[in-house]
Amino acid sequence: MPDIKITPLGAGQDVGRSCILLSMGGKNIMLDCGMHMGYNDERRFPDFSYIVPEGPITSHIDCVIISHFHLDHCGALPYMSEIVGYTGPIYMTHPTKAIAPILLEDMRKVAVERKGESNFFTTQMIKDCMKKVIAVTLHQSVMVDSELEIKAYYAGHVLGAAMFWIRVGSQSVVYTGDYNMTPDRHLGAAWIDKCKPDLLISESTYATTIRDSKRCRERDFLKKVHECVARGGKVLIPVFALGRAQELCILLETYWERMNLKYPIYFAVGLTEKANNYYKMFITWTNQKIRKTFVHRNMFDFKHIKPFDKGYIDNPGAMVVFATPGMLHAGLSLQIFKKWAPHENNMVIMPGYCVQGTVGHKILGGAKKVEFENRQVVEVKMSVEYMSFSAHADAKGIMQLIQYCEPKNVLLVHGEALKMEFLKDKIKEEFAIECYNPANGETCVINTPVKIPVDASLSLLKAEAKKYNAQPPDPKRRRIIHGVLVMKDNKISLMNVEEACKEAGINRHLMKFTSTVKLEDSDPTMKTTEKLFNLLQEKLTDWNVTLQEGGTISVESVDLTIEDLNDKHKKVYVSWTNQDEDLGSYVLGLLQNMG
Repeated sequence: MPDIKITPLGAGQDVGRSCILLSMGGKNIMLDCGMHMGYNDERRFPDFSYIVPEGPITSHIDCVIISHFHLDHCGALPYMSEIVGYTGPIYMTHPTKAIAPILLEDMRKVAVERKGESNFFTTQMIKDCMKKVIAVTLHQSVMVDSELEIKAYYAGHVLGAAMFWIRVGSQSVVYTGDYNMTPDRHLGAAWIDKCKPDLLISESTYATTIRDSKRCRERDFLKKVHECVARGGKVLIPVFALGRAQELCILLETYWERMNLKYPIYFAVGLTEKANNYYKMFITWTNQKIRKTFVHRNMFDFKHIKPFDKGYIDNPGAMVVFATPGMLHAGLSLQIFKKWAPHENNMVIMPGYCVQGTVGHKILGGAKKVEFENRQVVEVKMSVEYMSFSAHADAKGIMQLIQYCEPKNVLLVHGEALKMEFLKDKIKEEFAIECYNPANGETCVINTPVKIPVDASLSLLKAEAKKYNAQPPDPKRRRIIHGVLVMKDNKISLMNVEEACKEAGINRHLMKFTSTVKLEDSDPTMKTTEKLFNLLQEKLTDWNVTLQEGGTISVESVDLTIEDLNDKHKKVYVSWTNQDEDLGSYVLGLLQNMG
């Protein structure tokens, strides 16, 4: 049995640093190449020495697929291609190709210019890496080589996020990346064909969560923000530049407009201005409502939300600030947090998942003091709220995808070990399929049954359909195709006899069977022939029954000839080819019953 091998180099029983090695049919594919937000040492990148102890990995990897632009899925890409060494193809969607280099450059600036880190990629390396990228369109079938085929499907989550269907020979795998099964204010829900893959590799960030109604969460969020600014407090909302940011901006913008509020809302510019331009550019990736509104006005041109300046941090009075990044592990959001945290009037709302090791994770865990690298200790007196506006599928969404996609096996990545175990048991129980959750560096081997694809010729299928439809409806009746199995150029085809002979370049030999039936009938031969002709026409309404000039009756390729035996008896010769065995036997049976 052919195997599919999966080894997570990152995101195995862990969130962050997604990087999964997939081997099937002699091909090696790398799924995502992310970095870990919780580490500042070599652990932040996947361990590429697993592929080859040292030197370039090009000869060991057939292609790299990036599901979306979040750094935990593409952050290590320039490091892998330019420092470790990879010159093969990298596939991603058009929005991902446009946005990923901006986020990579922003992260490089933070790491190198502000923190002074070494062993990091340069701006030039990002550019060189992006030159290797081949952008794909949704539902476009891409042949990486003669045997390896990939196809992207809409994943929701963020602009340009895609799930990938990967096929080698008769084996297929679906890799979800991050996805969202419920539509939101600016993106649609994930969608994929009922492709029945051998394996579905799914993220499981919220493996045990079933989220409440979105409307309740939005109401709660707006109420908390409004209450805080009404008492003169400042609200910090750490977000990643694309995704939840646009979602929450649309939400606050419409609420401010409706309530006629005047408190300032700021958005840390730079990245987001570019981000909104990309949303305008890739408007077809957004949901129906935004596409309709876009004709009249642009949903991403905000009236109440203004660009933020660092000088505003110490401004007195109420304000709402969206700042990046979303886990409070660096950048402007962390800077603002340090200033505002000691004041109890203020509030921080964490709208998404926070990886262990980040400040966001610490304060959500209830930390009242946070210590930083330079021994600076910040007291957390501001109120800390967690509201999941995360664009990941919850447990219900994951089960929905499995039900829709009908995989033969499921493998969970990008989640916490304990939660994965719970979901794994649920999947096994509900779908009666095998489910795996390997740790980083652990290889999972999945056996797949051997499938031999056979092409059937159109004429053969049409002939079978005609025959089947001519019979009374019966859903339990088996549909049988008779044909000749032909193998040519490593392809197997089922053809009718004429096509097979033509393909093989041989003349067709026909075998005819003839059987005689004795009939008791004293009428002249012609009269008996007519009686028999009328009977066959009556019994075989769906067949072509003809009377030839010489007195022979034909039913398709079955011929009946009548001869006088004596005054009282006739002899009927019934001839048919082996093709019409069933019909010949049926006609013969009719005559025997008459005789």
